[in-house]
This record gives sequence, structure tokens and C-alpha cells, in this order.
Amino acid sequence: MKSSPEIITQSLQLYFTGESLRNVQKFLKLQGVDVSHKTIYCWVRKYTKLMKAYLDKITPQVGDTWRADEVFVKIRGELKYVFSLMDDETRFWIAQEVADRKQGHNARGLLQEGKKVTQTKPKVFITDGLPSYNIAHKKEFWARERSERTVHIRHIRLQGDKNNNMMERLNGEFRDREKVMRGVKKKESPLFDGYQLYHNYIRPHMSLENRTPAEACGITVNGDNKWKTLIQNASKN
Repeated sequence: MKSSPEIITQSLQLYFTGESLRNVQKFLKLQGVDVSHKTIYCWVRKYTKLMKAYLDKITPQVGDTWRADEVFVKIRGELKYVFSLMDDETRFWIAQEVADRKQGHNARGLLQEGKKVTQTKPKVFITDGLPSYNIAHKKEFWARERSERTVHIRHIRLQGDKNNNMMERLNGEFRDREKVMRGVKKKESPLFDGYQLYHNYIRPHMSLENRTPAEACGITVNGDNKWKTLIQNASKN
């Protein structure tokens, strides 16, 4: 690449922490780097795809309680929904998918992806009362032996031990990033995979004693510049 690894990784960090492509462009210009916002988007798309292909081969050591929830986004002005699956103990964002609708969406794909990523299934599954989750739970997490069944908690309250506040925080985190873009341009936007990657491997969480969810899952990314480490490792593999 014509630009240095430091410039490219700074751009990724700024973009996924909430800056628009044009604001990232202005920041780089102050450092004497003149690139277009389209070039920055190409970096985001290229390296998100590269890192995802590498990280998909790594199995996170998650806990036995998972949560699922959905949040709406606008893609070219049309209302869509991002369905997400997260581990309760490590805050690891296990899986996500973009759906055309909320009611009637088949959430089995989300749970299938969760089992594929973690090579396991949870003992407890926490959601709101959306019927899609209950149907998917019966298809993907059911077992003949009672001891092997996943318990589905779906009567969520605003307070108490049966709330879904962790997922609401994740949804809010993603919405704050999406609002800067004033809507996503396409369903295949690198924002979805890229922000999931940022949440899991780059962003430290106070609730995890300033560790990343990946570190809580036993996955260590060495170096101060985790973007650079991930890209280098992905390139080698």
C-alpha cells in the first residue's frame, strides 16, 4: 500500500469509533496525508474482509449464557433490523445478521452461526418476547435429554435479573456509530462485520476490567496497535 500501516490503522480506529469518512479524511490531511474519502472506505472494506476471514477460524471460549436482541437501521432509507447474539459472561458479540423485517424473521440462521462460531451451545438463552427467538430456540437448542436442553428465558423485565440491559447497551453502541453515517448505504456494508470486529477485538470494556471481549474469551492480540497486529496475522494466514 502507498500509505503507511500507521495511517491505515489510524483511519480504521477513527472510523469505527464514530467518525465519518470525510472527517477521517480531514484528520489525515492535518498530518500531511492527502487521500480521498473513497480510498479510506476501500481500506475499511479491504481490511475488514481480510481480518474477518482470519478471525472466523478462531474459536472463542464463551460462557454458557447467551443473549439475543435486535435493533433497527435504515439502509437506503428502508427499515431493516440487525439481529445480534452475545455471550453474557465475556460480552463477546458472537453473531449478527441483517433482516428485512422484525416480526416473522427466521432467527435460526443467527443461532446456527452462533453454534458454528463457538462450537457449542448455551445452557441459558435470554431474549425478549419476539416469537422468532422461541421458534429458533426449539429448532436449534432443543434436545431430547432434559439435562442437555437450553433454557429459554423470554419474559424480560426492565429491572431485575431477567433484564436484557447488556444487549440494549450493545444496540446503543452500534446505533451511535450508525447515526453518524445517516443510514447505511447497502446491506453488505463493511460497517456490520467491521464494528463487530472492533467491539470484540479492539474496544476495551469497563465491565471486563478494561479488557476486550476477545481477551475475556482467551484470545490475546499483542501490541499497542491491535489493528496492525490483526492485519499482519491475517495476511500471514
